[in-house]
Amino acid sequence: MRTKVLTVVAALVGAALVSGPFAWAEPEPYLVGRGISDVTGPAAENGMMGYSKFDQKTTGIHQRLRSRAYVVVDRATNKRVAYVNADLAMIFRAVQEGVLAKLQAKYGTTYTRENLLLSATHTHSGPGGQSHNLAYNLSILGMQPQALAAVVDGITESVVEAHEDVKPGSISLGIGELTNASVNRSRVAFDRNPDKAAFPAGIDPQMTVLKFRQGGNNVGAISWFATHNTSITNANTLISPDNKGYAAYQWEHDDEGVRYLDNTAGFVAAFPNTNAGDMSPNLNLKPGSGPTENEWENARVIGERQNRKAQEIYNGPQASVSGGVDSRMRFVDMSAVQVEGRFTSTGQPGTTCSGVVGASTIAGSVEDGPAIPGFSEGMQSPWKKLFEPLQMEVPQWLRDCQFPKASLVPTGLIGATPNVVPLQIVRIGQLHLVAVPGEVTITAGLRIRRAVAAELSVPVQNVLIQGYANDYSQYVTTPEEYDSQQYEGGSTLFGRNTTPAYQQEFGKLAASMKAGSALPAGPNPGKPPFTEINLQTGVVLDDKPADKKYGDVLIAPKASYGRGETVTSVFVTGHPKNNLHRNGTFLEVQRQVNGQWTRVADDGDWSTRYKWERVGIAFSNATITWQIPADTPAGTYRIVHNGDEKSGWTGKISGFTGATAGFTVS
Repeated sequence: MRTKVLTVVAALVGAALVSGPFAWAEPEPYLVGRGISDVTGPAAENGMMGYSKFDQKTTGIHQRLRSRAYVVVDRATNKRVAYVNADLAMIFRAVQEGVLAKLQAKYGTTYTRENLLLSATHTHSGPGGQSHNLAYNLSILGMQPQALAAVVDGITESVVEAHEDVKPGSISLGIGELTNASVNRSRVAFDRNPDKAAFPAGIDPQMTVLKFRQGGNNVGAISWFATHNTSITNANTLISPDNKGYAAYQWEHDDEGVRYLDNTAGFVAAFPNTNAGDMSPNLNLKPGSGPTENEWENARVIGERQNRKAQEIYNGPQASVSGGVDSRMRFVDMSAVQVEGRFTSTGQPGTTCSGVVGASTIAGSVEDGPAIPGFSEGMQSPWKKLFEPLQMEVPQWLRDCQFPKASLVPTGLIGATPNVVPLQIVRIGQLHLVAVPGEVTITAGLRIRRAVAAELSVPVQNVLIQGYANDYSQYVTTPEEYDSQQYEGGSTLFGRNTTPAYQQEFGKLAASMKAGSALPAGPNPGKPPFTEINLQTGVVLDDKPADKKYGDVLIAPKASYGRGETVTSVFVTGHPKNNLHRNGTFLEVQRQVNGQWTRVADDGDWSTRYKWERVGIAFSNATITWQIPADTPAGTYRIVHNGDEKSGWTGKISGFTGATAGFTVS
């Protein structure tokens, strides 16, 4: 009898807690976790990825690159997905395979190709060389193992951190519009689309924001918006996450007080791209031009516009995310998809083609940055070994299939670009992410989204293209855009029916997800040839003037500065490749507080720059600058440099630290 009474009382108390004035929420439907880590590769003498410019090699750091990860578990079914957005130009399959190998060594089959989605922000100011496909390593002088390891390790660390962070939580979804952070850079192609009226201004203004909460605490956000991450031009050689990286930094660091080197859990704000293939942040349609004529200020302003709109949506009306967590992924050979007539522009069955680079690809996008000049000239250069595999005529049958493209290099036939690519759909409640291994124009994206939405019977606004995901196979244009053969059309590897093929194949994934059925894995992509070519020399040794020590100050700061001024100091240093200082820093700005030096800024901050310069054969200098923020407290400060030198006698790498004398800020 006593047990029965207690049971009734407990039930009444539980009902009161759910419905009374001090009501508890219903049990939270998900487990959510977030994580962040450093993916910054070699800060010197590593080709940069994105602009295909041979002389664009890293010479330092403006801001570090980071990987942001989120794990969502459906508590009802125990199904989970892991979502990653990293400050990289692209995700390559070499990265996906490396991350999966490390995660599976730690967690078994908890994470697979099916439920792990890796995406990139598409910054063009980071180190390259992380691909196994030759075409994407050309301007980097081959695959760079150190750069690949930095990315694989950093992404893995972010997922591990998110995995270990999972707690009961909730997710909500908000949608808004941002109209002053993008412009259509390929309007002549866009205007050929019969369905262009869906985008009256020629841009995709939709911003979609997921809010993550653990209990009653806001812990993270993902804010999707379509704009190229190319505010910073191909003249730059400092590592930078560009406008999307600044948006994330401003929300995390400035607005939420996150300090990346403190190793404490904090707010994680990702700003991934969607169908940004023809969307440029250079509002004046010139590299580095618009909103201002200063590329760094453009990155800041376009980033801030994304951040402010994202927070407005985040703090505005939101719909609770509810429903299952699910995923589907399969490999598809995009060189030979037989496309049904209901998807083609002619109404007749069609086919895709093995990957071919067109003439307009080599020209590049003049709005964001021209590509490889004098492509054939490299054939007699020291880089001949890199180009030799590309010396293959495009067969006539392939030229016919790729018509009207001016076909230059049959990259798919020689394995320089992938033909077999991963297609994936990830579901988080009512939101569905269509993970495309390429750069999708807004109209191509809309057609793919509509095909998926129709299969799933969901609103199209709840279906997003997640570009730059899991691998990279260049552009995705509509048949009408392809016929124009602008840069984006020339870079659409698989021919005129690329978008119709994606409509069909992603539709199959959506139908499988809706039915709860399994799909075959698809063809094994295999490992492409020429993966190990690397013509970039490494560090042989470091040296210094006989009267100097590593870390010595060559140029000291002035005795005093005012807010807004720039502090400059130069140190004797070693090569940055000796130690990448991932999850660390090459520099610190320190303030004296109660007789102790306390770090106030590092090389992940917007206000600092670390620039490396070779002097002669083996000497090198590090120039560190700090633009003093307007809200900097008055006091005594100093600049510290952390470096590493490689002995020419033993090959041993040793760390060192140097510091300037104190200076005042008033």
